[in-house]
Amino acid sequence: MTSEAAATEDSSDLNSLNFLFMKKSEIFLPKVAAKPDNMLFRFSLGQALYDEGTTEAAIPHLQSCTDSRDDWMLPRILLGKALLQHGQADRAKLILEHALQLAVSQHHDEPAEELRSILEDL
Repeated sequence: MTSEAAATEDSSDLNSLNFLFMKKSEIFLPKVAAKPDNMLFRFSLGQALYDEGTTEAAIPHLQSCTDSRDDWMLPRILLGKALLQHGQADRAKLILEHALQLAVSQHHDEPAEELRSILEDL
């Protein structure tokens, strides 16, 4: 193998390692920037930000998802939880109640149970 080929291979291995250690949000930020109307990218970014603990940054992305589809349960659950973490209980309650209606109508038993528990505590 030539030294040039070895350097290219080493660079490729390094890029693969960087990808493995990237935060999930770092993967989806450029995707959302390139295609801001792609709600699956936006949801993935919102979910990643939520999971990484940057819930305030997740809120606008999750809100965009809930605004895009009336029947999308999961972004509503995450949005409601994020709003609760930021002291917006009244707004969160409305969103979580809608998520519960969706969970029941879509036969998602575990999310429905979780939502009932959260709502009981409000």
